[in-house]
Amino acid sequence: MSNPFLDGSFFEQEIIFANDHCIFVQTPQPVLTGSGLIVTRAPRETPFDLTPEEWAATYDLLQKAKAYLDETLKPDGYNIGWNVGRVGGQEISHVHLHVIPRFADEPLAGRGIRYHLKGPENRRS
Repeated sequence: MSNPFLDGSFFEQEIIFANDHCIFVQTPQPVLTGSGLIVTRAPRETPFDLTPEEWAATYDLLQKAKAYLDETLKPDGYNIGWNVGRVGGQEISHVHLHVIPRFADEPLAGRGIRYHLKGPENRRS
């Protein structure tokens, strides 16, 4: 399976950190500056498919990414999350952890990853 995150075919990206199992990439983001992804090198579809070594490697890069973002951008908070399956918002069938720095002066500050769960318009019938 081709990996658009690793071969650069999906978007312009910069590899910020890497280890044996994962990379942390950032893409130009006009809205949420500093947002990035932790992507496995091996073809895994969801986080449920990760090996223990990949989980540890993901944790390692998450800590490095946070330290880097704290130093360079000084965000006021973070959203960190996985989209799993089409219904869950996963557009690419390769596992990737979103790391999104958040800032107090954003128009949607305070609306976290559970924001859509709180709205009655998303209630199943």
